Amino acid sequence: MAFDACFLAAVVNELNENLIGARVEKVQQPEKDELILLLHANRQNIKLSISANASNPRINITSISKENPKTAPMFCMLLRKHLNGAKIASITQVDFERVIVIEFNTYDEMGFSANKYMFAEIMGKYSNIIFCDQNKKIISAIKIVDFTVSQKRQVLPGMFYELPPPQDKLNPLHITESEFCILFGKNPDIPYEKFITDNFMGISSLTAREMIYLSGNNPNNLWSGFISVIKKIIEKDFKAFLIYNMEGKPLHFSFMPISQYGSAVKIQQFDSFGQLLDEYFGSRDKIGRNRQLSEDISRLISNIEARLIRKIALQETDLAMCADKGRYKLYGDIITSNLYRLKKGMGRVELVNYYSDDMETVELTLNKNKTPVQNAQEYYKKYNKFKTKERELTKQVKYSKDELVYVYTVKEALNKAENEADINEIRRELFESGYASRMKNKGNSINTQKKPAAQKPMEFKTDGGIRILCGKNNNQNDYITTKYAGKNDYWFHVKNAPGSHVVMLCETGDIEPSDSDITQAAIIAAYYSQQRDGNNVPVDYTLIRNVKKPGGSKPGFVIYTTNKTAYVTPDKEIADSLRI
Repeated sequence: MAFDACFLAAVVNELNENLIGARVEKVQQPEKDELILLLHANRQNIKLSISANASNPRINITSISKENPKTAPMFCMLLRKHLNGAKIASITQVDFERVIVIEFNTYDEMGFSANKYMFAEIMGKYSNIIFCDQNKKIISAIKIVDFTVSQKRQVLPGMFYELPPPQDKLNPLHITESEFCILFGKNPDIPYEKFITDNFMGISSLTAREMIYLSGNNPNNLWSGFISVIKKIIEKDFKAFLIYNMEGKPLHFSFMPISQYGSAVKIQQFDSFGQLLDEYFGSRDKIGRNRQLSEDISRLISNIEARLIRKIALQETDLAMCADKGRYKLYGDIITSNLYRLKKGMGRVELVNYYSDDMETVELTLNKNKTPVQNAQEYYKKYNKFKTKERELTKQVKYSKDELVYVYTVKEALNKAENEADINEIRRELFESGYASRMKNKGNSINTQKKPAAQKPMEFKTDGGIRILCGKNNNQNDYITTKYAGKNDYWFHVKNAPGSHVVMLCETGDIEPSDSDITQAAIIAAYYSQQRDGNNVPVDYTLIRNVKKPGGSKPGFVIYTTNKTAYVTPDKEIADSLRI
């Protein structure tokens, strides 16, 4: 759902309960349109996230940690100058708009006490974070809006802050029953949802539909459904609910229970709105950021994949043509066995096939300018040519298919990438594997002289207390399998599909894993593979001593023997619960 004014009122209430009097310790700007204020309040550290992202604008207390750029943006540096050590005096929602103003108690350049203001506008593509002095004069903004961007409202340093242009709508907190009924009576045929969203500010479609549902979809009870929701806002009766579809994908978030979907959805209540928004936006943010950071890799991999698929199709077509090579040898043998009947200058001849049980007649074409022996040699030459071609094409098809499998492992590694460091590892792997002479990310090419960062595979612990390592990419797979693991550790990998190498560390054989430990390791291997959405996925496992890496093979490629196979269903909740 949209981050409407109703939901914003609930978030503001939570911020007031937790952040009034909090001291600003640090200011970070992990994204070009997102701020993180590191606060200290009530003997604990709290992170306040404010995002002006056009797709996912929001403000909430967060527990998600994000990487920061090596060089802080100018807006971040300016806020550090003004806000370090400042205390939050108040947090208010302006009227019933999607605008929050945070008032800070701080000091000016001369050391005198002064208030500063931060306006967080949570308004879709018009979202912004604007920082003002004690007179509400704009010092700077995370998005500068000049006349080339908007003719209606500019956001420029030196200008006084003005609210966004007002909508021609009523504040639902101040409406009376008689005013509501008169307004509805002017156009009783209008769809109820449209009536609410068109006439009252700050109400999303989800909230409007819930009002209608609570009224029993009865026009005579529409006010009852409307005011029952508005009372929750006035009385600050807020509860954090997240609505999932039956496949477990988050659909909507709300400040109150949602009944309109019945049993068609799953609903979970959270202890706080910060937790709810972290759950809803956390994975979206990571996917969006990783997609942006890995755009060059995705494009390169897609091009390589398409090229290999075309190449394999052509190679297999040519290989199929070689399957009939034996007939050229047969024709040469037939000519040789019928030399006494042939002479130079003959064109098309019919000869007996002595190599067939039926000894049928075969019609052959001869070169008139060559002797019968030379014609036989021509057919033998064709046979040998196709025989050699078949042998080389078989090798090439296998090489191309192995290369395609490697490309799929890189795509799978991109799906597992959790941050910029993981993506850069993949980028370096491709560079060193010769797939691109120059890989770029935001204008910075890979420094091949720089020592690669230390490998940081995912780490888990089974219910039996056994450590498990899981590679995020092919280089990490090679590292944990061929360098880190001991010969008595167990190795897991999904059968016949790209996926992570998973190693169960048995401490030089002193630990004997239980069936439960084996199952949990297999679930991890299945979940971090291309088969994560499958059921009864086969996972091979064996001792590390049975796993070998052929010389000259691509990163992540190994061969193994003496394995067993476990059949498990990938489970995200189990994998997440075991992860350290």
